[in-house]
Amino acid sequence: MSLEEKRTAGELSLVEAFFEGNLVARIAIGIVLGVALAWVWPDAAASAMLLGNLFVNALKAVAPVLVLVLVASALANQKPGHQARLRPIVILYLIGTLSAAFLAVMMSTLFPTTLLLSVTDVAMSPPQGVGEVLNNLLFKIVDNPVSAVMNGNFIGILMWGIAIGLTMRHANETSRTMLADLSHAITMIVRVVIRLAPIGIFGLVAGNLAEFGFSALQSYTRILAILLSSMLIMALVINPIIVLVRTRKNPYPMVFTALRESGITAFFTRSSAANIPVNMALCERLKLDENTYAVSIPLGATINMGGAAITITTLTLAAAYTLGIEVDIATALLLSVVAALSACGASGVAGGSLLLIPLACGLFGIPNDVAMQVVAVGFVISILQDAVETALNSSTDVVFTAAIAGMSEGES
Repeated sequence: MSLEEKRTAGELSLVEAFFEGNLVARIAIGIVLGVALAWVWPDAAASAMLLGNLFVNALKAVAPVLVLVLVASALANQKPGHQARLRPIVILYLIGTLSAAFLAVMMSTLFPTTLLLSVTDVAMSPPQGVGEVLNNLLFKIVDNPVSAVMNGNFIGILMWGIAIGLTMRHANETSRTMLADLSHAITMIVRVVIRLAPIGIFGLVAGNLAEFGFSALQSYTRILAILLSSMLIMALVINPIIVLVRTRKNPYPMVFTALRESGITAFFTRSSAANIPVNMALCERLKLDENTYAVSIPLGATINMGGAAITITTLTLAAAYTLGIEVDIATALLLSVVAALSACGASGVAGGSLLLIPLACGLFGIPNDVAMQVVAVGFVISILQDAVETALNSSTDVVFTAAIAGMSEGES
């Protein structure tokens, strides 16, 4: 009897039900088991982190190949007259990121917060200006394709996928069919990896709780509360308003679906890049236009960084308030723009936005050694901050893509 027949007859075994049932329910089971193991047997929970690391690395391994092949296949096999609607999605990405920075300024103004800073020896190399961030982005675009895949440079991968796809349009039918078959094969591998998400998240939860707990967050409760509140408002209020204005439809069904099926996984992987396969699979289940989401999802993992903009803006203003620096409206607005532009160049890995804080601090003349202390604070609270930031960024990729790719040609 096939799995489908067993599922229909209600005869799935416990193991089969775990792997074939509702993904969100299975992830919830993994979270509960991870918390229980960390509570009852901390030593075993620390060892369980291996499962979490294997899952995240599996996602990171398959994501570059998936993006390259899927983008190339989607463009090579695109039907005549059909156009992927990327421009309005990119506009939504930029509006969302800039809105997040404005929101962070407002929240920081309403609830000004200071930090406990001291001299620390933090050896890091932040970018020295917005020009350097943009320069790095340009060099990523012309990266060697093998290097781009090996290093997870998704801007470079995206450009090569587009180039291969456009040139393959002129190939014979057999070649384009082979590329489509390869795309389907990679997609099947991704599905297998995603089915292991409950086990991976079980390991991540158990390992993180065993190693960190939440004691490290107590002294930073206020700044963490502002960050998390801003991200929650962004996810549940600002983003839905943006989608409502664009589509004239109730945005919340899609918002909650994205948070549930993309945000939860991103919360634990803490990597927008690693969550690309999850978002691709979700867009496929939602029956969105593949020609659009094959490009917009990996692009969103690079430039749609509302959570990063909130982090950069909030921690920079906290540093300014700590040093007694007066922040006028004009400077705050300029900070929002710089934070939004910087966030678009943030790395799609855990903690990728934190090294851009010194860049924003430079607007207020804050010394680099002080700015790096703020970065260190960011790493302390990143146990929750970075997890929620990634969940916001990654789920928003799906929300904005669905807002456009789910519309009919006449509506767009």
